[in-house]
Amino acid sequence: MKTEEKKDVYSIITERIVSQLEAGTVPWRKPWKAQNGGNPANFGSRKTYRGINWFLLSFSPYSCPFWLTYKQAAELKGNVRKGEKGTPVVFWNWVDSKTEKDATGKPKKIPFLKYYTVFNVEQCEGIEWAAEKIEGTEFNPIAEAEKIVANMPRAPKLAHGGDRAYYRPSTDSVQMPKAETFDTSGNYYSTLFHELSHATGHESRLNRKGVAEVAAFGGETYAKEELVAEMGAAFLCAVSGIDNTLPASASYIQGWLKQLKEDAKLVIHAAAQGQRAADFILGKMETHAD
Repeated sequence: MKTEEKKDVYSIITERIVSQLEAGTVPWRKPWKAQNGGNPANFGSRKTYRGINWFLLSFSPYSCPFWLTYKQAAELKGNVRKGEKGTPVVFWNWVDSKTEKDATGKPKKIPFLKYYTVFNVEQCEGIEWAAEKIEGTEFNPIAEAEKIVANMPRAPKLAHGGDRAYYRPSTDSVQMPKAETFDTSGNYYSTLFHELSHATGHESRLNRKGVAEVAAFGGETYAKEELVAEMGAAFLCAVSGIDNTLPASASYIQGWLKQLKEDAKLVIHAAAQGQRAADFILGKMETHAD
C-alpha cells in the first residue's frame, strides 16, 4: 500500500480523536457511566470494539452501544438517516510482499491499516434495540446546587443526553449526560459546574482567552482554561455544600499542571479566574472581562 494512502487513514483517525478532545471530552475525567451500561459493540456480532476503536466510539454523543455499517443497516431492512455522518473504525490487514521473503522463503506478510465507516443505531431508522438497565447510584438532587444552576445570569443552553459533557462556544450550549448516570450526585454537579465555568468565558460574559478564542487541545491556553473551569467548579461545590469532589478536582488539576510543567503561579492565576467564573454564575458580577 502506498505511504500516502496510509497517511490518509492515520490522518482521519487523528483528526477524529482531536475533534473529540477539542469538543471538551478529556479521557481521564468521566465520572459517569454509559447510558446503556456497556461498551460499544457491533450490532450484528455483538463483539465489543477494542483499542483505538473503543476510544473513537465511546465518546460519541449516543446512548446506544451498537454500531453497524450502511450495508448492515440495509440488510436489517433499515436505513441510515439522510445527512448522518459516520465514524471511522480501523483494522489491520496483511498482504503478501511481491519482493520480500521471510525466513522460510515464503512471501513476507506486510501489515497495512484500513478503515470502514460505521453508524450508531440511533442514526438509523427501522432498527430496534433494547437498552440495558444501568446499575448505579440513585440520583438525588442537591437543592442549593439546583438553585445556583437555575439562577445563573444569562445562562447558556443546557441539554442532557448522550455520553459526553462539554461546553460548545459556537452554540453557547452545555451538553451533559443524564444525571442518573453519574457515580454520585456530587460528581454530576461538579461536572456541570465545570462546564458552566467554561461558559462564563464566552465573549458575551467574561470574554476569557481560551474560550472566546479557539485554543488548541493540549496547548498552554487550553490547559489554563481547564484549570480555571475546575477551580470554578470547586468553589461552586463548596458554596453548594458538596464536599466530596475536592480530591478528584485536585487530581484533575495536577494532571493539567504536569502539562504546564507544574507552574506554581498558574494555580494562583487560575484560582483568581475561577473565582470570577464562580461569582458570575452566582450573580455577583455580570461585567465583561478586559
